[in-house]
Amino acid sequence: MRSTSNTIAAIGLAIGGALGMAGAFVASDPLRETLWTIDGVGVVVAAALLTLKYQRLGNDLVAAGFLTFLAGESLLLAGNAAGLQASVPSYVGGIALWAAGLAMVSAPKTFALWMRLTAFVAALLFAVSAAMILWGAPLLPTSAPLPAAGYPFLVLTFIGWIWTLMKSER
Repeated sequence: MRSTSNTIAAIGLAIGGALGMAGAFVASDPLRETLWTIDGVGVVVAAALLTLKYQRLGNDLVAAGFLTFLAGESLLLAGNAAGLQASVPSYVGGIALWAAGLAMVSAPKTFALWMRLTAFVAALLFAVSAAMILWGAPLLPTSAPLPAAGYPFLVLTFIGWIWTLMKSER
């Protein structure tokens, strides 16, 4: 029997992954901001539940990683309504925390190797993007190749976490 917390976390990650990617391709600012706000709330809820789950299991590094990821997602949420250009300060802080959180979650052998690798690739791409912005590169959350290249790896990681949640209590 699957726990309610695991199901809610999986739904939050699924909403986050789907609407986050959709928002990256939407031309309408209000629609993108709406999609990313719903995405962000789903990811924050999921990360909060995952923090509690892994802390209860005694895996403090993974729990702290999810908590760090939650902090990053909260910064991203704070900037959504400001629009792409105005959101850059909270965006750079958010993706820097995403990078740290993803690395912390994936350092121990808690998740399958492929999930850890996709998380590390996403973390590297977000860390490089944050550094580029801090050093003056005019990047927006929708800029390609960076930071946009990190999003598919993040979504693949979410898919892995969802798979882990759904199989954990069969």
